[in-house]
Order: sequence, then C-alpha cells, then structure tokens
Amino acid sequence: MYFILAPGLFKYVGARLVWGKLIAGLAVRVPGPSEKALRDLRRRIGATPLKQLFEVLAGPLAQPSTPGVCYRRWRTVAFDGCSNLAWLRRFTNWFGEVAYPKLMLMTLCETGRRGLLGACFGPVDQGEIAYARRLVGSPHRRHAGPGRPRLRQQ
Repeated sequence: MYFILAPGLFKYVGARLVWGKLIAGLAVRVPGPSEKALRDLRRRIGATPLKQLFEVLAGPLAQPSTPGVCYRRWRTVAFDGCSNLAWLRRFTNWFGEVAYPKLMLMTLCETGRRGLLGACFGPVDQGEIAYARRLVGSPHRRHAGPGRPRLRQQ
C-alpha cells in the first residue's frame, strides 16, 4: 500500500527513486527492483487498493448535532461536478482536437464539515444528474440519517 500512495508524494521522481525513499530507513538490506518491475507491479495491482481505501475513509465527519450539518432531521449534502479541462487545450493532436478524453467527476460532500461521502467519474455525455443519481443510489454510501436522500436540482 505504501508503494501505491508514495508516488503521489514524490510525483516528480521515478518509481525506482520512490522505492529507494521507502526503504531508506530500514535496518535490513532490501534488493532494489528495476524500474520496469515496479511499473509492472503497479499495473498488476491496479486501482483496487486505492478504491478500497477510499471506501473505508469516505463518510460523514460531523456529528448530527454540529451546526450546519443537518436541517431538521436530514443531513445536508452537496454535489460538486467538474468537467472543465480547458488547460488541456494546449495538448492537441494533428487535427487540432484535444488529445485527451473528457471526463466528468462528481462528488457527494457533507456540507457542515466538507467530508467526502462518495465520488464517481465517467464520460461527459451522461450529464450531472445521472452521476448524482449514481452517487445517491450507490450501495456503499454511508449517510448518517434515516431514509434515502432526496435528489433535488436547484
């Protein structure tokens, strides 16, 4: 798990140097794998450990008695979506089109303490309402309140 998280801390350093930083404080000598072996390891592991870590950590942070967290008996939440990739315009292909696919990121946040309750992403053409419904109906969501949250667009 440390090797999955560490490249986020040392983003301008290659995988081999990240490995070196991780084992630097160990009392025993650990053999250093090649850059290719570390790259292949990350591909084999995939995104599953990060997804599981997110599912463990995502959830309400505040108690229902915290000011601004609940309205009457309902916990207040907010959706935040993002699909603006204007900074990618400088990366174009030969036809003058943006070379990267557009993605929509939608998050469900607790309004009182800004705790992240859920997140999903996918193609832009599905729209924000579809992603909001997916977040509300996800089986691993953990709302601290009775019943199913109601989806209203303002």
